Amino acid sequence: MVDLTGKTILVTGAARGIGAATAQQAVAAGANVVIADVLDDEGRATAAQLGARARYQHLDVTSEPDWAEALAAAQREFATTVHGLVNNAGISTGELMANESLEHFKKVIEINLVGVFLGMKTFIPALKQAGGGSIVNVSSAAGLMGLALTGSYGASKWGVRGLSKVAAIENGTDRVRVNSVHPGMTYTPMTAQVGIQQGPGGYPNTPMGRVGEAAEIASAIVFLLSDAATYITGAELAVDGGWTAGPTVKYVMGQ
Repeated sequence: MVDLTGKTILVTGAARGIGAATAQQAVAAGANVVIADVLDDEGRATAAQLGARARYQHLDVTSEPDWAEALAAAQREFATTVHGLVNNAGISTGELMANESLEHFKKVIEINLVGVFLGMKTFIPALKQAGGGSIVNVSSAAGLMGLALTGSYGASKWGVRGLSKVAAIENGTDRVRVNSVHPGMTYTPMTAQVGIQQGPGGYPNTPMGRVGEAAEIASAIVFLLSDAATYITGAELAVDGGWTAGPTVKYVMGQ
C-alpha cells in the first residue's frame, strides 16, 4: 500500500470527481489533505467525510492571492510544511473550434493552464524548503493526441504537459518532482452530464471497452505523490484504458 504518512498535500478541484477520490486515497494513506475548490458546500462536505486530517479551503486557481492563502492555510492548519500539490481543477469544452467564443477559449486556458502555473509558482519554493516534494498535474488524454471538439481544452492540456516537463527540469536537483497524469474518458459528475456510461461496453473506443473510474485515476496520482516514485519526474502517465495506444480495431483470427 502507498504510504503518505506525515505528508501534507493540497488537491485542487477536490470537492468531487477525481479530486475528491485523490483526497480520499491520500487520507487513507496517512496524509493530511487540503481540499481546495470553488464549490464551497461540496468541498466542506467532502472534507467532513474524510475526518480530522482533511480541511477545506476556498481556492480560485486563477487568483494568485488565493494561492498564497491556500499555501498559508495548509501550513497553518496542520502546523507543518507542505510536501505535495495536485493540480486537478479544470473545466471542459464541447465545441467545434469555429464555434467557440474567444471569451470561452480564454476562460478554459485561464483555469486549466494558468491555474497550474500559479499553483506551481506558489508551491515550488515551499517544497524546496521542505527538502523536496511532488507535484502532480492532471492533464488529459487530449494532451497526448488531437481530439475533435476540444480546441481550448486540448490546447490547455497540451500546455499542462509541457509546463510539467519544464518544471521537472528546473527543480529536479532540489528534489521537487513534477509529473503529469493523463486520464482518458472517466466517469465523474462532469462527464455524467453528457451521458457517459459506466461499465463494460460503455466506451468501445478504448481497448478496455469502458470508461475509467475516478478512483483508478486517483491511484496513479497518489502513487506519484509517494516515496515509491522518488526517481520519477518529467513523466507523463496515461491512465486511459489504452485509448492513446492507438485505434481500436476488432481483429478476428484467421481472417
